[in-house]
Amino acid sequence: MDHLRRGPELPCARGPLSAAVRAYLRGTRPLPRPEEAGGAAPYGDDLQLALYLCYELHYRGFAGVAAEREWDPPLLGVRAALEHRFLTALRADATVHGSLDDALGDLLVEPVDGAGVSHHLQDKGELWQVREYAAQRSLYHLKEADPHAWVLPRLWGRAKAAMAAVEFDEFGGGRTERVHARLFAELMRDLGLDTTYGHYLDAATAEVLATVNLMSLLGLHRELRGALVGHFAAVEITSSPGSRRLAEAMRRTGAGPAAEFFYDEHVEADAVHEQVVRHEVIAGLLEEEPQLAADVAFGIDATGHLEDRLGDRLLTAWRAGRSSLRVPLDAETGRLVGEQR
Repeated sequence: MDHLRRGPELPCARGPLSAAVRAYLRGTRPLPRPEEAGGAAPYGDDLQLALYLCYELHYRGFAGVAAEREWDPPLLGVRAALEHRFLTALRADATVHGSLDDALGDLLVEPVDGAGVSHHLQDKGELWQVREYAAQRSLYHLKEADPHAWVLPRLWGRAKAAMAAVEFDEFGGGRTERVHARLFAELMRDLGLDTTYGHYLDAATAEVLATVNLMSLLGLHRELRGALVGHFAAVEITSSPGSRRLAEAMRRTGAGPAAEFFYDEHVEADAVHEQVVRHEVIAGLLEEEPQLAADVAFGIDATGHLEDRLGDRLLTAWRAGRSSLRVPLDAETGRLVGEQR
């Protein structure tokens, strides 16, 4: 039964859907009815955590949960209902651009008066805010390239070769010490944060869960492969300038050399990746499947929509002098308040 002890602990529930899914994974009660997902807030804590619980079974799973739950038919039925609610909301709320050219064009333009999270942290962010940002983002960065890798079997030709090349860089170019998820763990260590995979799940907001869930949603469904490429493009094209600002924030706040290096690394690497993604991954995909252009644009729009929601959540809390986390970090130690040593 050793396999049941691996993986992070199950998080606390945040509502009836996540409570029922959590209990089902522990074998203590039935699943919610799939139709119950239809009445849940699509970006809210309850639905997003329930969906995260389902998706995490495809990554490292949870301690005490049997590996067989990954493909449990009743659980997949509930997951499909949760996904439908989330995806329907995204298609209604996030679709902004009428064409892929317009979507890519906007990504390539840096706002003169940028006011996002990276601008805030660069100009006036405090060390406690940098710590919070890293804790929230750890749910993504400790699995950074994994969801995008699912698209590789669904591509061919130029798109597959270019996507594999970028992913190879994300996984450290074959060197363990250069894997980007490991570099982020070293950034967290500089900041006095716990580097255990999934450690900050209970503290993370619904907005963060949604950004991670989007990658899993797009990666796990072959029909959404175009949107996954759009998501990948949005991440890579915007990464280099954002990372430059975050690297400066790490230096200004004294976050530490590993924290600085993580973002410095992304400034250089993602400037190259941006070109490869646009000219080889997207162009190669549309050369083979031109009908996916609208899906690529949707992936870009959905990514921007959820990132904007997250940015609003973080900046609203910080400007009010409040923690953005559901469980705040101790200003002295960097530990979650109430966490035992």
